[in-house]
Formats: sequence, structure tokens, C-alpha cells
Amino acid sequence: MRYDDSPPPPESAASVSPDPPWYARRSTLAVAVAALAPTALAGWVLTQVLTGSGPGGQPPQPKALPASHTTGAGARGAGDAKASTATPSPAAPDSASASASASAPAAPAKGPLAGRTVVIDPGHNTGNFKHTSEIDRQVDIGTNRKECDTTGTTTNSGYMEAEFTLDVSRRTRALLESKGAKVVFTHDADRPWGPCIDERARIGNEAKADAVVSVHADGVSAGNRGFHVILPATVKGGAADTSKIVGPSRDLGERIAGNFARSTGSAPANYLGSGTGLVVRDDLGGLNLSTRPKVFIECGNMRDAKDAAQLTSPEWRQKAAEGITNGIVGFLGG
Repeated sequence: MRYDDSPPPPESAASVSPDPPWYARRSTLAVAVAALAPTALAGWVLTQVLTGSGPGGQPPQPKALPASHTTGAGARGAGDAKASTATPSPAAPDSASASASASAPAAPAKGPLAGRTVVIDPGHNTGNFKHTSEIDRQVDIGTNRKECDTTGTTTNSGYMEAEFTLDVSRRTRALLESKGAKVVFTHDADRPWGPCIDERARIGNEAKADAVVSVHADGVSAGNRGFHVILPATVKGGAADTSKIVGPSRDLGERIAGNFARSTGSAPANYLGSGTGLVVRDDLGGLNLSTRPKVFIECGNMRDAKDAAQLTSPEWRQKAAEGITNGIVGFLGG
């Protein structure tokens, strides 16, 4: 068999030459194929351009974006917003992938406190000093009536208790969320004053919190040092009934007190609580009106120079947040 296109010469015994060796035949074939390949390829490409055909002879279709890429523009930049306005393909999208994208549930929270809700109540509000008439309004706390809120105290240099409580609360929130908890604040410096003590209790109740902690610092005379945790007394009257939360609240308070001392190195208050760091009170509306396990923590005395040096230290406030968090984790079994 020949591998070129020249006409065969007349066949005769004298003119027929032997076939070229195998290597010469293969070389000639390779040259021929190489010469034909570019021509065939060019023809195929031209066909695709003129007909718009893709694989399988069908025009290429733009793939429709799943729903998760065409919503929530507030969380994306302008480039993403433009991408979401692309004209959808007339072809039916892949129903299986579109359905999976639309119905995919949000990833569940992970960590030892996943599924738990904690309410953190930053004591007072920096705006209370400018709204004394509003916070002086009396509210019902079950057993009697009391001021809506108070200004809180300050250090001798003017560092406000409300600044301290919000900072420690935010640090605590970050730690709790890292462990999977849902954290609700009674306020986050997002209102000019308050909220009132009855509203603070209601926020915890409506959140169905597994634990509620109100963060404070004391303001007694110099020389009185240390922290203490305030527990609810058994109270029943009007809208107040703490009978179901006294036991679990004590457990929560004891765990916070122990962990707070270990984390910060602070000692229990030397001026009340008989050295236990625990005090029971029946005159706090935030406790009386709570239906969820709840405690207050007074992290130190802002009017004592040594305690104030700790309370104004960001490093110490981080330790305070760790102590509170560890106490809550222990209480919730995380």
C-alpha cells in the first residue's frame, strides 16, 4: 500500500521497485497527517464560530446563579450587586443543584454552649447622667416601687461604671459566642439612657435565657475592696416570684464567684458577704422580676485606688470577662 497521492507508474517487472522500508513509510505518513491536521482543525473552529455551537451541538448557555448569590446585597460589594443583575438563561437550570442551594440550612453553631442563650446586662448607661429625670421615674418591682435606673458610680478620676460594665460585657459576649452560645444584650450603648430595671428583667425572660448576668462595679468608701456576687432572695409579691430561680441562681453565682477569683486573682469583698463573695438581696428589681436564673456581679470597688487600678486596666477586664464566662460555662455544663 502506498502512502502518497501520486499516480502509480505502469506495472511491469522491470519498473516495479521494492516497497520502501517500514521506517520510510511511517515517516512519510507522519508528514502527511501533520500537513492535514491544521487544515481540519481550522475548519472545525470556523464551524463553531459561525454556528455558535458548544459541546453536543447546542449553543453554550450562561449558568443561572443560585439564590444565595442574588440576595443579601447589603453583605456584598458593588461588584457582587452587578453580578446579580445578569439576565437569566432561558434554559431550565439544573433543578437538583438549584434546590440544594435554596434549601441548604444555615450551619449550626458549634461549641459546648451551642443551643444555649445567655443574656448579659451591662449595668447602667453612660447617658443616664444626662437623663436624670427619666431614670428617676418609679417602676414596679413586685414588692415595692423603685427608680427606673441610676447613674452608677465612677472612679476618682472619672472613669464611669457604665463604661466599665459595657466593656466587660462585650468581652464576655465574644468569649461566649466563641463557645457557641447565643448572647443577648439588654443594651449596647444603642439608646440614650436606661433601660429601666423592669425592662432589663423582661428582656431576659422573653429571651428564655438559660442564664442572665448583670455586670456592675461598686462605689463604696476607700479601703473596701474585692468582688461580690448578688443572688436573688425568695420573693413573692405582685409580678415578682423568684421561687423557681433561687436555687439555680445560687449555683450560677457560686460558679461565677469561684472562677472570677481564679481568673482575676481578686479576693471576695472584705466589707460584706463574710468573705464568701456571695450576698442575697430582695430589693433589686432586676432580680425580683426575673423568671430565669440570674445574678449580679460587683467586680470591684471603683472608689478604692487599688481596685480602681484593676478596673481601669484592659488586661484585667479581659480576665474579669474570662472569669464570668467560665462560671457561666460551668453552670450550663459546657
